[in-house]
Amino acid sequence: MEFAELIKTPRVDNVVLHRPFYPAVEGTLCLTGHHLILSSRQDNTEELWLLHSNIDAIDKRFVGSLGTIIIKCKDFRIIQLDIPGMEECLNIASSIEALSTLDSITLMYPFFYRPMFEVVEDGWHSFLPEQEFELYSSATSEWRLSYINKEFAVCLSYPPIVIVPNSIDDEAVRKVATFRHGGRFPVLSYYHKKNGMVIMRSGQPLTGTNGRRCKEDEKLINATLRAGKRGYIIDTRSLNVAQQARAKGGGFEQEAHYPQWRRIHKSIERYHILQESLIKLVEACNDQTHSMDRWLSKLETSNWLTHIKEILTTACLAAQCIDREAASVLIHGTEGTDSTLQVTSLAQIILEPRSRTIHGFEALIEREWLQAGHPFQQRCAQSAYCNSKQKWESPVFLLFLDCVWQILRQFPCSFEFNEHFLITLFEHVYASQFGTFLGNNESERCKLKLQQKTMSLWSWVNQPSELSKFTNPLFEANNFVIWPSVAPQSLQLWEGIFLRWNRSSKYLDEAYEEMVNIIEYNKELQAKVNILRRQLAELETGDGMQESP
Repeated sequence: MEFAELIKTPRVDNVVLHRPFYPAVEGTLCLTGHHLILSSRQDNTEELWLLHSNIDAIDKRFVGSLGTIIIKCKDFRIIQLDIPGMEECLNIASSIEALSTLDSITLMYPFFYRPMFEVVEDGWHSFLPEQEFELYSSATSEWRLSYINKEFAVCLSYPPIVIVPNSIDDEAVRKVATFRHGGRFPVLSYYHKKNGMVIMRSGQPLTGTNGRRCKEDEKLINATLRAGKRGYIIDTRSLNVAQQARAKGGGFEQEAHYPQWRRIHKSIERYHILQESLIKLVEACNDQTHSMDRWLSKLETSNWLTHIKEILTTACLAAQCIDREAASVLIHGTEGTDSTLQVTSLAQIILEPRSRTIHGFEALIEREWLQAGHPFQQRCAQSAYCNSKQKWESPVFLLFLDCVWQILRQFPCSFEFNEHFLITLFEHVYASQFGTFLGNNESERCKLKLQQKTMSLWSWVNQPSELSKFTNPLFEANNFVIWPSVAPQSLQLWEGIFLRWNRSSKYLDEAYEEMVNIIEYNKELQAKVNILRRQLAELETGDGMQESP
């Protein structure tokens, strides 16, 4: 298919653009295979370059011969184009709708993008399983790399290389895979060097109504326990939902077959419930006519912060089991690709200082989201504005990023990265020139040959010039476990995501300016602190020991 076939009118003059924070500007609108571009000949006027893949929905209206297209983006931005001529307006709208809903992944922009920067680091090879395993292998010999899933023969949503108990051979692992949803047998997610406890993740056991059991599964899970120790199974479904799953062939671990494990049910919502929550929240944030009571009511009705609280509470529980109870944990829901990954990731941010660094957080996303099989292509196909909702779309990863922001806000000096880094990840998950978040699992990415045909997001992010934009000036390495508060009054709406395009009130504008000033002041303060540290270090070593004038 040629993109030209989808572009009915490639160029229109005298188009007026309205967008947040910018004055209206008149210019020439151009459509390419992947971008909507508006260029003005006015001096000091920034061009608009909008990826078609970032467009969630469009609305059209007409007043006489003047047509207006309202474009609603996946990053929650809303822009307006005033186009002279009804035919041109209809053609542009039709072309945008076709170009923003391409069926083939290989027609998307990452396959056509050519970087304008020098690639110093190949992001596709920055976080290989073998490299991550080396971090654990020096501390324990109880785990090993297994290549049982080579060519994705056992589990389509797992990577080719996984970490399993050393005492369990591949034949036993293969049998366990037939007992777990989607072949997602228990694998190592995190090893706590402080006490040797671990977090594992998997799909639900396929016990069914007959109470089917698998001795190899029981042996694998028990292999992670120390003598005389108990473990915890955290099921991210309510007990009622888990029991209903048995009628469909799923289920949960029976106490009689796993006597050394205590099962805890912590219900985390998923699928359309989360999508509807996002739609309600964005709708409330975009309506500037609300009274205070109405706004607070809408915010509460969306249940977004309730979902944040549920996820953080479960993650804190998992971290508490590991660090305070000295007990290993197995986490799963149904498939093990959504709420499970939210919990395992956040637990590691609480427990592991490395996950709070830029490089460590990138490794966490690679390991616990991309390689672990979160279906990004399905979950992020649409955002909050699209009318044609499919059942698999859900803001699971955005909720995870929101939870990370909540912890970052409570511990502003313990993270090497800043809020801008989290917002950038959110933007690239929904629309990007990089291939990192394309596909639903490693198997699909391998078939698409993304490593050969597209650029990794990490190759761009990890350039020194870009890293400086994502670095938190207040960062002070904290090697301790951090325990975020999940009390309702401790959780806030993430203004940087949900209100960044509509800060129209004087209060919000002033608050934002004040925040920018504080950040700049903190940068200056940090620079002065660094100078004082160097001077003190020189004094301690004797290099600076000289008489004061």
